[in-house]
Amino acid sequence: MDVLDERQNGEPPMEIDEVVSVMDHEAFAAKHMPDLGHDVKDFQVFTWRLSNWKKLDKKLTSPERILLFPFGNSNAPPNDTVSVYLDYAEPKKAPEGWHACAQFALVISNIHDPTVYTVSHAHHRFIAEECDWGFTRFSELRKLFSIQDGHRRPTIEEDSADITVYVRVLEDPTGVLWHNFVKHAVYQIPTEDDHPTESVALALQRVFYHLQTSDQPVGTTELTKSFGWKSLDSFLQHDVQEFNRVLQDKLESKMKSTKAEGAIAKLFVGKMKSYIKCVNVDYESSRIEEFNDIQLNVKDMKNLYESFKDYVAVEMLEGENKYQAEGFGLQDAKKGIIFQSFPPVLHLQLKRFEYDIQRDAMVKINDRHEFPFEIDLDEFLDSSADRSQPWVYKLHGVLVHSGDLHGGHYFALIKPDSETRWLKFDDDRVTPVTDKEVLEENYGGEILNGMPPSLQRNQVRAMKRFTNAYMLVYIRESVINEVLASFTEEDTPTHLKRRLDEERLQMEAKKKEREEQHLFLTAKVITDETFSKHEGFDLASFDEKNWPPSDLPSFRVLKQETYTTFKSRVAQHFNFPESQIRLWVLVNRQNKTVRPDAHIPENEPALTVEVIRNNMAARQNDLRLYLDVITDPTKPDPPPQSIMIFLKHFDTSKQTLYGVGKTYMLRTSKVGDLVAIINERMRWTPGTPLKLFEEIKPGMIELMKPKLSFAQSEIQDGDVICFQVDLPDKEIHDLEAQGLYHNPVQYYDFLQNRVMLIFRPKFEEPDHDHPEFNLVLSKKQNYDTMSVKAGEFLRHDPIKLRFTTTHATNGSAKAVLKRSLNQSIAEIMAPTYINPTTTVILYEKLDVSIVELETKRSLKVIWTGIHNKEEATHPFLLPKTSSVHDLTDHLAKCVTLTAGGTGKIRIFEISKDGKTQKEFTGSEMIGNIPDPVELYAEEIPQEELEADDSDKVISVFHFHTQLVRTHGIPFKFVLKRGEKFADTKKRLQARIGVSDKDLAKYRFALIQVSTFKQPSYIEDDDTIYEHQFAPEDALGLDHLDKSGKTRAGAGEKAIVIRG
Repeated sequence: MDVLDERQNGEPPMEIDEVVSVMDHEAFAAKHMPDLGHDVKDFQVFTWRLSNWKKLDKKLTSPERILLFPFGNSNAPPNDTVSVYLDYAEPKKAPEGWHACAQFALVISNIHDPTVYTVSHAHHRFIAEECDWGFTRFSELRKLFSIQDGHRRPTIEEDSADITVYVRVLEDPTGVLWHNFVKHAVYQIPTEDDHPTESVALALQRVFYHLQTSDQPVGTTELTKSFGWKSLDSFLQHDVQEFNRVLQDKLESKMKSTKAEGAIAKLFVGKMKSYIKCVNVDYESSRIEEFNDIQLNVKDMKNLYESFKDYVAVEMLEGENKYQAEGFGLQDAKKGIIFQSFPPVLHLQLKRFEYDIQRDAMVKINDRHEFPFEIDLDEFLDSSADRSQPWVYKLHGVLVHSGDLHGGHYFALIKPDSETRWLKFDDDRVTPVTDKEVLEENYGGEILNGMPPSLQRNQVRAMKRFTNAYMLVYIRESVINEVLASFTEEDTPTHLKRRLDEERLQMEAKKKEREEQHLFLTAKVITDETFSKHEGFDLASFDEKNWPPSDLPSFRVLKQETYTTFKSRVAQHFNFPESQIRLWVLVNRQNKTVRPDAHIPENEPALTVEVIRNNMAARQNDLRLYLDVITDPTKPDPPPQSIMIFLKHFDTSKQTLYGVGKTYMLRTSKVGDLVAIINERMRWTPGTPLKLFEEIKPGMIELMKPKLSFAQSEIQDGDVICFQVDLPDKEIHDLEAQGLYHNPVQYYDFLQNRVMLIFRPKFEEPDHDHPEFNLVLSKKQNYDTMSVKAGEFLRHDPIKLRFTTTHATNGSAKAVLKRSLNQSIAEIMAPTYINPTTTVILYEKLDVSIVELETKRSLKVIWTGIHNKEEATHPFLLPKTSSVHDLTDHLAKCVTLTAGGTGKIRIFEISKDGKTQKEFTGSEMIGNIPDPVELYAEEIPQEELEADDSDKVISVFHFHTQLVRTHGIPFKFVLKRGEKFADTKKRLQARIGVSDKDLAKYRFALIQVSTFKQPSYIEDDDTIYEHQFAPEDALGLDHLDKSGKTRAGAGEKAIVIRG
């Protein structure tokens, strides 16, 4: 059952004291069912009287499909509440794509006085998969039986009550996910040759098309896969503002050199000017920057207007803080930001997440913050701005976050165009909402809906406190019709429409196949050819725990199809005349084997496939068959008193066990009579001595006595006999010396315990020198055997291979296997929480033996060169007594240093917060460096080495938006006395090696860690040398992280879109 008590679009039940009768349908509906702004297709009211309430069944359904749990359902406290729902009658019989959008009110009222009632209302899009909707906690039972304030009677009186349902069926509203302007632009990106899980553009095109044409919720799995996200990434809470920026960057790059080039900037990019203007002299320093969104303060701000006023607030530079104006000396000045233009679509991020000094942590700001449907931004524009059209913006999107810093849920409220009502997009559910639900319910704060606390239930109030707007989307009124232009199917690229229509037809065919599955069964056919390729027990693998099933020819057969028709299909498929084949049914024997039991009778042509399955293989869902090819069609039946026996050959030289067909033997003939038949079939010299074994079941393979008859040996139709050439003692000894099997009993034991291990390189992507490969081993074998076989495959000395187990959930490294323990494969695989056939082992090809590693330390150093960029990773294996100086010397031989540079290298770690380097002195022993460790190295720049006492060497780090979200590699930088930041910035650009275009997207901030101050962003005319740097103070580079790498302890993982 779906619960509305805690949902946005269902109101909590409240006792109502206004004198409105349940019987006055028009007045009651007007009061309790607010107008949702959609055309009403139908309106109905039904009443259901119930008596003997306390003796009612636990669940009742009225003829009008009111679903009642008089004492609560399983999701509510028993005997404490009433649960009531509106239910659709027969969802399974609903036509394809059936849905109904309904607004409804459920009422329980007094049978004598219809003005005494309890009511709840909601709206819901009913579909076949979600056919009931209502209230798990409609009301407390005790309240219904007692007289409430303002009434003279209880709702349930004389153990009776009326239950009434008011239903409005509405025209079904639909909506769009994103602006149609963007959709047009995205559709113009060429994607004919792309794959949807690898191309963001194609995946987004497909989402847009499905949203246009489908009446069902549209999945986004394909889209998130195109980002390069794994399944876990999709479930992590990401910052929506960062995601929006990264996605826009990705689309902008995809649109280059296409008709859509520039569309993102045209739609989403505005300009702002940062300035310092002197008060008493005519001097101004300014810088113009582009922006994709604006981050507005919420704390201590009453509404959006105040947030904008705060954003452009002017700071006076006076007194001791006067501004050094070039050519004018120290001057009083005004410092601030003014907008030059706003984009057509304006994204406003409300800063709900901030650093709390007292808690020393990021917290969510849940304060009340109001925003309007319309706002005029003219007063926040520079006097030089173009005012030919008003700068009035209309609200068209509200992104809401419900939860706290560490988790929660996003949903969106969208007004798709000027005419359509506001819609709520919550995962797969789209519902219309009222203006109140758009604004009031998402302002934040602790008061719910403006209701007095006496009518608020604690549970709902607590939840609402953490539900508030996080991002607002406003569209300029003068361009709304252009941005949200109507869109038709004809606007869709032809290749996309053709591709998706073909997929739709395939999906419909598969769906039809699933729906009709109960009419069919699957027949799997074993042939002599499949038997000859089968290495395992029985004639094929079906349900083995440690091994995949055999790939057998399969037929989808109507259960009512006659055997004659089915046999004709099989004969045609395998290219045999019908008279030349006979089909045997395989059955599950009591000893857990699967063997042919009897052939299907040919003299009953009216037999159906289902009857054959039920009568001859009752314990199976599918039909498993053996195709018996008749050599002499004039003798269609097996010889009288004969047994059909299957033969397998264990080849000691190849260490294989494969089927070699079947033969018919008289029950009275001797087991030894098989020897001559086998020698002839295998084309061996007549008289070659053989040993014969019966494959009774796994774990029971017995040597047969040649002088006994088949009847005496209890051989029956479908039994398997394995043979091998009888070996002299010397060959047996040689095989044992090589660790090979010399008889089928041993080999069958291997088959019973075999598992497949997948080997992957630990640090490299799989390639020719470091391939991914599989080995089939017995769980009884050990580490040494595994390493030898892996060494043979890799052509690498086994003693120089090191193996690491993995976590079953994500394949990451778990623990290095110790050779000295020589564990069994079963121990290496344990505990087996997943199918053991998927066990992954990571390997390293070492230059030294793993025995040597006991006295040596393996380290990897990430080289960042002279420009603060990860260039390569270099592995080292050095004696544990080596110093970091020694490590530096070895690294110097692996990297290319700048010509004419210092020739000096610094090795360092990065602090947990990602803000500073932890430099080594050089004398530390590498064996004493704690494990695990991530080491970095860089070339020390010339200006740092040459810095004198008048220079300041400071720490610089990368972050994005919030200080806790550091990325990249921190570095050291020299500040020069008296240098304006415009010049400092040029040296910084040279230090980190970025282009002018990329640098334009950077913002630079002074970070004072010890005083917990917010970042102080720097202007070109500032001289940051003059700041009194504390040891922890640093320069922060605020820019988007495109690497996807964050430091440990830096909070969330940066968002990266790769497709």
